[in-house]
Amino acid sequence: MSEAKPKLKQADGIKPRGALKPRQQAPRDQRPRHEDLREKKPPTAEAAPEVDGQPGPPPEAVEPDPQLTPEEAEQARRKYLLRRFWISGRGYWARRGDGLAWPLTIGLLILICVNVGFQYGINVWNRSFFDAIEQRNAHTVYVLSAIFLPLVAGSAGLVVAQVYLRMTIQRRWRSWLTTAVIARWLANGRYYQLNLVAGDHSNPEARLTEDLRIATESPVDFISGVLNAFLSASTFIVVLWTIGGALTLPIGGENLTIPGFLVITAVIYAAITSTSMVVIGRHFVRLSEQKNQAEAEFRYTLTRVRENGESIALLGGEEEERSGIDRNFGHVLRQWALLTGQHMRTALVSQGSSLFAPVVPVLLCAPKFLEGSMSLGQVMQAASAFAIVQGAFGWLVDNYPRLADWNASARRIASLMMSLDGLERAEQSDALGRIQHGETEDGAMLSLDDLSVTLDDGTSVVKETEVAIEPGERVLVAGESGSGKSTLVRAVAGLWPWGGGSVNFHADRRLFMLPQRPYIPSGTLRRAVAYPAAADKWTIKQIKA
Repeated sequence: MSEAKPKLKQADGIKPRGALKPRQQAPRDQRPRHEDLREKKPPTAEAAPEVDGQPGPPPEAVEPDPQLTPEEAEQARRKYLLRRFWISGRGYWARRGDGLAWPLTIGLLILICVNVGFQYGINVWNRSFFDAIEQRNAHTVYVLSAIFLPLVAGSAGLVVAQVYLRMTIQRRWRSWLTTAVIARWLANGRYYQLNLVAGDHSNPEARLTEDLRIATESPVDFISGVLNAFLSASTFIVVLWTIGGALTLPIGGENLTIPGFLVITAVIYAAITSTSMVVIGRHFVRLSEQKNQAEAEFRYTLTRVRENGESIALLGGEEEERSGIDRNFGHVLRQWALLTGQHMRTALVSQGSSLFAPVVPVLLCAPKFLEGSMSLGQVMQAASAFAIVQGAFGWLVDNYPRLADWNASARRIASLMMSLDGLERAEQSDALGRIQHGETEDGAMLSLDDLSVTLDDGTSVVKETEVAIEPGERVLVAGESGSGKSTLVRAVAGLWPWGGGSVNFHADRRLFMLPQRPYIPSGTLRRAVAYPAAADKWTIKQIKA
């Protein structure tokens, strides 16, 4: 960067100024309308775990071990990203989180446990019903048919209640975390500063919408699914062990007895399918993450065309923009094709498993049924229990694609959080210094006292600027390209925190900044006139004046 410093040209010399004092916050309804944007909000509970009931500082910066290879460093970074997501996400269940978080969670867990009990009841009903069929006992068949309806109604009602509680937790968790992250993103101009610092935080709008939705919905589904799978497997393994007993096979003139053969078969079968899924889908997470990134870049390209439509039309840049759009969309399609291959391979394992699962237990029970040591009801109960155990053990097979999507989305959200952590640490650190903003009651409307501006890495841009702007004076900021003119304006506006010295405004005046690119908020004309204050802060009479 050029060492040339921007020069502020003004009439007369710098005049003495009165003593400075910290800026006093006026009541919100009396504050100039631009001041709402300059408020410094306290850190939210999302930033870090609580300390004595108060939001803690951002997590410490984690530097990779220099002895690691690039591949190992990347793997360590990915693991930390998931940990960083949970540092913030678990705050929903903390003391300062949602007061209904734990009641909803406990209620969901209880319903899952009760529903497994209903499944066991239906499994026992299967045995009794088919035994009655085998015995041609009409009375028992009719009685069991009447009992079946309450069992189904109770199980269905529990499932509906589970859906309600699960989706309520997901909705409230997403609302809590979205509010917290957006509060940090908008605080102190960080949404703007992210454009000026390095890091993996591109397309924050996609991360705060789709990625955050997936990152908060999937864990609730996973935890409830894992608990249901564990309870189901534990319950029906006992059923399989009790019903199946031991299987005796004649081998080489001797009898080989296999105790709990149905349980052993279910475990081996699930291990084969789960291992196959892990091996075949080992690239799923990486490809899913790359596809999500490509989709976000494609949306960003289209958004830029919409936002800069007038400039593009005046310059006649439609063909070049179309070329860029086609290039980004082609990248999306290529990533989609790679992910399609992964889906095809995992679908092969999943579909094959679902076709074999109902047949295997019947084939295993057939010898004992044919020799008369097992009834038809026991065969059907064993088949039902085997299917439930297989479904529980095969949970990973069925949910591996969703797990990969969650992994990718959680890392993208965590990357944005880490960038916000860095900005927050820079705001709180004394290493780079901070530009102070205050008020003065002397004649100067704006004064820069020993103002220096640095980049976030400590590189000096503007050094030791001393300026006083009196009422009625007009000042032109001049300098070579790259000398720091725009950075100086950002520092005066409070958008650039790094540096030293102070920027002081007259206590009875307010600063109005006109951006290079005018911005009009969406909504009513009244909102546009009152912006950045809320529309109801200004009366119709004040607006017309």
